[in-house]
Amino acid sequence: MSEARGPGHARHLLDAPHHDGSASYVPPGPHGIDDAVPARVRVPRAAGVRGVWVRQVRDGEPRLEQARLVGADDVEQVYEADVVVHNPATPYRFLLDHPGIPGGYAWLNGTGAHAREVADTHDFRLTTAAPPPSWLGAGTVYQIFPDRFARSAGADARALPDWAVPTAWDAEPAPDGALTGVQVYGGDLDGIVERLDHLQGLGVRTVYLCPVFPGRSNHRYDASTFEHVDPLLGGDEAYARLAAAVHGRGMRLMGDITTNHTGAGHDWFARAQADPAGPEHGMFMWAGQGGVPATGADIDPAVQPAYVSWLGHASLPKLDWRSEQVWKRMVDDDDSAIARWMRPPYSLDGWRVDVANMTGRYGAQDLTVAASRRIRERMTAINPDSAVIGEHFFDYTGDLPGDGWHGAMNYSGFSRPVWGWLADPGSGLDFVSVPLPRRPQPGRAIAATMREFAASVPWQVATAQLNNLGSHDTARLRDAVGTPEAVELAAALLFTYPGVPMLYAGDEVGLRGTNGEHGRVAMAWDQAASGGPRWDRETLGVFQTLSGLRGSRPALATGGMRWVVADDDALVFLRETPQETVLVAVARADWGGVVLPSWLSRAGTPELLYGGALVDTPALTRTPDGLHLTGQGPSVGIWRLA
Repeated sequence: MSEARGPGHARHLLDAPHHDGSASYVPPGPHGIDDAVPARVRVPRAAGVRGVWVRQVRDGEPRLEQARLVGADDVEQVYEADVVVHNPATPYRFLLDHPGIPGGYAWLNGTGAHAREVADTHDFRLTTAAPPPSWLGAGTVYQIFPDRFARSAGADARALPDWAVPTAWDAEPAPDGALTGVQVYGGDLDGIVERLDHLQGLGVRTVYLCPVFPGRSNHRYDASTFEHVDPLLGGDEAYARLAAAVHGRGMRLMGDITTNHTGAGHDWFARAQADPAGPEHGMFMWAGQGGVPATGADIDPAVQPAYVSWLGHASLPKLDWRSEQVWKRMVDDDDSAIARWMRPPYSLDGWRVDVANMTGRYGAQDLTVAASRRIRERMTAINPDSAVIGEHFFDYTGDLPGDGWHGAMNYSGFSRPVWGWLADPGSGLDFVSVPLPRRPQPGRAIAATMREFAASVPWQVATAQLNNLGSHDTARLRDAVGTPEAVELAAALLFTYPGVPMLYAGDEVGLRGTNGEHGRVAMAWDQAASGGPRWDRETLGVFQTLSGLRGSRPALATGGMRWVVADDDALVFLRETPQETVLVAVARADWGGVVLPSWLSRAGTPELLYGGALVDTPALTRTPDGLHLTGQGPSVGIWRLA
């Protein structure tokens, strides 16, 4: 399809037809079976398209229906066609009669217009699944690693278990070795309550805590029970106090649970080992039993009886979702791990599911999507307004049909692309799961990746993805991108790209760390008033302002996404609702700028909503021939277009 550019300027993509799943193009769901849903597509006159059809797939068979022209002006034509929701998930794309290109036609799908045949993989999708709760996308999600966030006075009186190594609050965490899982700093739940003002000042709407169940590690992903909160954190009573304080401020509380495994010290696993004939034995995967291989990379033969564990870590025995006891105790029973904490006095609003990509999946067994659907169904029965997010470090697209996890932690479709574009080649870090040094990647490649992942799931899933710039499992953002200026560029993308912005506690003040363990740094509250090496007040101001902007602009929260420029050094896009359009421009270096069509702001001068605090603000000038966006960098500019 055509791209427009002026002399010496980058190309813009606004002469291409466009459709996405937002309210500007598709009525919001939920949609029912046999609903005829009108889907609209915008076709700029400059594209030279003479007609449009919609291709939808029913029961595996494609059907074509000619779209009707429902609007036109001197800039564009708007076509509309009914997509019949015949299946729970209904793929569709548009056929364009385009005589000006070789072959004379093009397909428009979620990755753009293509003058060739394409697979169904990136077709738009309608789903009969209920959309995610509105609160999930309303504002920033804040992830807290409980041991490292804040320590109340009550923490001093708690005796440490035998596995724990007491560590001073301002000590640097061990990046690797035997200490990583056992250093205990003493953060607790009452300490979080005392620091909720900080979260509200950041525009946080949802507090997400890493596990609070007892285990034999500081991360607590090796739970010894799902029935109680770790006494080191203050126990069940402190969790109830935290829930009341969070809900009292109008925020939501999200827990973290391991559905793939328990800890080796879990009471279920202890009984499973002790009694091969007992009900708990079948809840785990034993070497040489029930179709499980006798040996393998995930089985430690030195531990008898041998069992499957997460990536071969004997401390994390894997649950077998073929067992009815697993379904009952994890999901279905009234006091199940999922259900009990969603009721008063805790009333969790949602769960983040650890290792969601491996839950119910091993060898020939694949119950991952079935588990996600049943977990969501159970949660919805307790609280119809609850949310469930799956951890997926890699390709989540096959596990998100729309009726299971509401979304995933969006490492592949957001974090990795942003890290790649802003990578500091001098950091000495590698990419997550890619044993190569970090090298900056071109913006056009980054945009293609982001677009491809977003196009592989229903729109309502894309808007529920937890976009993040780092987590407790990664290097700190500040180390990954190298400078506070690059942090601002990353933050601008986080709070303007479709999905839910998720912030890992401490990134907003520039905490450092070269990997997940090293990055679990304790918050330096003693530096909050005046700043310091572990409390960058300028960076905090950037996150506060951008998070506030994201929470106040409907286009950034619910709007569609239209790429404008994908240059090597600049990313420019529109977020659109029927009521407003926001233009976002982020540049990592000088790039030449672009002249955009004048119809983008025919009614008046663009309003600057955010300009660079640590980097430049590009100028956006309205002239008779269009909107001139200057190309200096690094820079950030966000405008509301009239």
